This record gives sequence, C-alpha cells and structure tokens, in this order.
Amino acid sequence: MRFDTVLVANRGEIAVRVIRTAKAQGYRTVAVYSDADADAPHVSAADTAVRLGPARAAASYLDPEKIIAAAKSSGAQAIHPGYGFLSERAEFAQACADAGIVFIGPTPAAICSMGDKAASKRLMAEAGVPMLPGYQGEEQSDERLLAEAERIGMPLMIKASAGGGGKGMRLVTRLTEVPGAMAAARREALSAFGSDVLLLERALLGPRHVEIQVLGDEHGNVIALGERDCSVQRRHQKVVEESPSPVLAPELRQKMCDAGVTAAASIGYVGAGTVEFLLDADGEFYFLEMNTRLQVEHPVTELVTGLDLVDAQLRIAQGEQLQLTRDDVTLRGHAIEVRLYAEDPYNDYLPMTGEVVAFEPPVGDGIRVDSGIVTGSTVGSHYDPMLAKIIAYGDDREQARRRLISALERTRVFGLTTNRAFLIDILRQDRFAAGEATTAFLDEVCLTERRAPSTRHLAVAAGWLHRERERAAARRTPGLAGWTNGPEQCSVMILDGKEIHLRRDHAGLTVEIAEERHHVCLGERLTVDGTAVDVQALCIGPDRIMLAFGDLDLDLRDTLLDPPDAAAGAGSGVLLSPMHGTVTNVFVGLGDTVEAGTPLLVLEAMKMERPVVADVPGVIDEIAKAGLQVAADDVLARIRTEDSAEEGS
Repeated sequence: MRFDTVLVANRGEIAVRVIRTAKAQGYRTVAVYSDADADAPHVSAADTAVRLGPARAAASYLDPEKIIAAAKSSGAQAIHPGYGFLSERAEFAQACADAGIVFIGPTPAAICSMGDKAASKRLMAEAGVPMLPGYQGEEQSDERLLAEAERIGMPLMIKASAGGGGKGMRLVTRLTEVPGAMAAARREALSAFGSDVLLLERALLGPRHVEIQVLGDEHGNVIALGERDCSVQRRHQKVVEESPSPVLAPELRQKMCDAGVTAAASIGYVGAGTVEFLLDADGEFYFLEMNTRLQVEHPVTELVTGLDLVDAQLRIAQGEQLQLTRDDVTLRGHAIEVRLYAEDPYNDYLPMTGEVVAFEPPVGDGIRVDSGIVTGSTVGSHYDPMLAKIIAYGDDREQARRRLISALERTRVFGLTTNRAFLIDILRQDRFAAGEATTAFLDEVCLTERRAPSTRHLAVAAGWLHRERERAAARRTPGLAGWTNGPEQCSVMILDGKEIHLRRDHAGLTVEIAEERHHVCLGERLTVDGTAVDVQALCIGPDRIMLAFGDLDLDLRDTLLDPPDAAAGAGSGVLLSPMHGTVTNVFVGLGDTVEAGTPLLVLEAMKMERPVVADVPGVIDEIAKAGLQVAADDVLARIRTEDSAEEGS
C-alpha cells in the first residue's frame, strides 16, 4: 500500500527526528500528543496534530485504539512508532494492518519472535547464532529455576522474559541469593510488563555490549550497517554509544555482522532493527536480544555510514527493495553519542522534574543534537527523563571525543538538574579515552560522588547574585542602588551551607569564604582574581542562582534568611517523596513494626523505580497506598518511634 501521510506515534526527540526526515522526503506529517505535551516541540514540528488524552501514557501514547483513530481522522495511511511505547507491540502492528494502515516496522510475527526473550533465544539457538548457557524453558516453578541456576553456575543473570531497559533483571554471584533475586525480578517484571516469566543466563562480568544495525526489505534482502558499542551503562541502561567499536578488528566485525544478518533473516525481518550481543574479552560474542525498532542510538550509525535510517524505513515500508549491498557499506570516521537526562547522577540517578527555564544546545563542526525540549518546556514525571541526544562526529575517535566534550561544555539547561557534568566526567576518563570501557565501567570508576564547588565557584555565584540584586535595586530606586553611609558596602550570603562575606568597592567585590579571599569584578563577563570566568548563570528570583561552568552545574540558594530547620529530616521517621511519581508497591501496613532499613514502598517516575526504606525503627503510623500519585516532598510514611511515643505521653 502506498502512502503520503505519516503519523508519528511518539513524543520527544524521536518524534521530532522522524518528522524532520518525513517532511524532507515530501510526506505530510501528523503528530499526536497528550495533555502534558500540548505545547511540545514535536507538535509544532508536524503539519497537523491530534490530541490523544490525559498525560498518563496508558491513556494516551499507549492506547492503540486512540492512535489508530487519530490516523484515520487525520488521513494518515502509515504510522511510525518511534521507539518505546507501542513500537514493539505485535498486537499494535496487527491492529494497524487490520485497519488498512501501514506499520513502519517489522511484521507482527517478527515482533512476536523477538518480543519474548526466552522464545527469541530458543529461535536464535536453532538458527546457529552464538548463545550463552542458560535456561529459557516454559516451566517456571521456583524448584525448576533453582535447579537450572545450579546447573548453569555462577555468576548468573536473572531476566524478565518480556522485559527491557534493565527492569526485572538481577545479577547474582551466590546460589543462596537466587530465591530472593527471583522474587524481586518477578515482582518488578509483573509491574512493568504484565508478565513474571523469567529466564536464566550465565553472566559475563564486564563484557562489552556491541550491537549490529540491520535493514531488511520485503524482498528477502537483509544487510548489516556495522556496529555500535554501547558498553557505558547505568543500571543496564545505555549512557554513551559509539560507532565503530574501538575494539573490533575487521574479521570480528564481519563475524558479528554475519550473525546479525542470520538472526534477522531467520525471522524474515523487514525494516530497521538491532541485534545485540555481549562481547567477552577473549573475542567470543553471544546473542543478547533483538530490538525490532529504531534504536535511540541510531544517529551514530547514520554519521559513520552517511545513511538516513528513517528514510530507509520509509522506503522499505513503501515496498522498495534495498539498493545497498554488503560491499556498499563503509564506515568512515567515528561518532559518539551521549544521552542528556533530567536526573541527578549524584543522588542515585534520581529523575528530576520542572520547567526548562533556558535551553541552549551546542553547535559546531561535527555536532548533532536531537532534542525534545525547548526553552519553556515542562519536564514531568509521566515519561522517560531523556531530554536530548548530543552526538559528535570526527575523522577519528579522539577527535569525536574532544568535540563531544566541548559540545557538552557549551550545553546549557537551566531550571532542573541534568547529568551534563557527569557525562563530561565519563568522556574525560583515561579508560574511556583509551577505548577500554566495558559494562562494568561506571561501577568501577565511581563517578557518582557529587563534586563540591570550590571557593572560586562560590565566589562567582556570590558575585553574580550580588550583581543581579544591585540591578534589581536600581530598577526599584534609580540612582540609589549600592548607596551606603558607611565607608564600604558589606553584605552576607549563605551558599552551599557556607557563610560568605562580600565587601563592595569601586573595583568590584572582595568575597571571603572561610579562610579564602577572592576578588570579583562585576563586568558583563565576571573575572575572579584577574582571570575571566567561563560561566553562564541564571538568577531565578532574588535568592536562587543556577550556574553552568564548563564541567560543573550548580543550583544554589541564599539561605541566610531561612528560618531554623523545623521540617522533618533524616532519621525523623517522616519520609518525604524525593520526586514526583507513583507509588507502585507497598510492603508494610499500619501498625507494622519495622527496623531501620526495612523496605516500605517503591516509588516510580520516568520509568525508574526508587525504593523507600525506614530511616528509624518503630511502628508504621501512616503509609501511602499503592497507585497513589505524589509530588516531591509529599509525606509517604510516618514511623512512630519510642522517643516520639514518650514525648506524646
């Protein structure tokens, strides 16, 4: 079936990216949106847009009937699913076919073949694709799984068969850990995917994660477009991706590409897909899974091959035959991508929400930015926390790495915490620069300790905040700002818990912090101790300032006039929500006695789970209910301790 109008059943950066290519190829484009995304960039990027419903994904982007109805009402004859949401739902692909709408992706049968990890591993083993020892059987009793775990041996990976994104996954190194890990994986898998079926697999400690990009057409042709190395991961979720892999020799690359083509061809694959492998230090590789969709990290493949994968998807969906052969695919240069998240990597990767007060993406030679936000966007708790992908291309890996570091240093996101500085730290690590990062890299290098600002950083913050206050005063009382009847103007701030004394004179500010003293000049570009400072800052109100130094982001508030702490703190027995989210599991009830460290509930936001544990021993007096949506700082639980009971008697 031929089509000229494409509905993009997604949001964020991938929707913007698909719409860009579709429009460039002359297609009319249709966006869909939830109430939370009414003003989102992908809505304005499309030729027209259709509202789906409330912010909850289940009532909007995950509702197949609403998506198909939107296609029909807008005249779209084809649907591009992007990634995530409905992109790997075989029933959605079938519903599109039943409605006479082209699904820009593989057949429902191919999606089914790879959608269940256990079934896909059985299929790949039959096709001769290299496999790790494991168990993918249908019998799921605890007894059978324990027996299989003992047979496979340690270390062992327990995985949700229907899962992805690291959910329902546990690594165990001792047989005694297996029962508890199975229970936790089942519980998480059932909540996330509606299935608690597990598979077991011998774990490789510190392998590389290497994946092969494939394209297949309706005429039986399948080709590989080289590999991507996605070894830098946190919680089994990719953070940095690159192409080509820094460790693949041509012979190994060809073997892995051949295995990827075999995997795709064995299920009659049509469209763009990715076959993922684990690569051991000895050069042996093993099938991990196949993603039957466009990958988040596809831009690095586009940059080194010169191809547009979305254009290829559209052509294949139109029934065209692949024009490329294996000999036509050449990898030129090197590309590295990082995922810019709204999260705090120094606080257990806590997802962050809020308004994007200012967004300035980087530009420059070899830099590409795929973004789903603009200044004024609101980042809520309903969807994935990824804000943008920043990609750098170079003639070689080192040039690409340097360009990406420079691009991140120029990236500005004000209004909420991001992982920008964390990404820069990764790229600057000697092991990463040498191409030696494995999936164990982030656990081994320990980059998640928050970097304390120096007195120089704080002097910049104090000087900038002081200047903004002077300007505000000048607007209120022209001619009187900075006036004093003393020999010099003095003021005090408390930033980052440190008392800062400022003395104003004709040459600028003298800033004293503990034993340190700095001189700050307050021109359009601040200088500290005679040296210009590369920083951008934004004052939000009279007391809060956000600063983006080259490799450090600060969000500071002057707490000088704050009242003494009266709110519940650590060890108080009053547990507050650290973020906007939904309570998914509750493990205790009113009246239960708990010890410090006892798991109380699980809070989920932006596809990430955060356990909440008791901070003191005592009795549960209040506990949130499963399904409750909470805002940051809402009370989740109250624990009555012996001390509090005595105080009340």
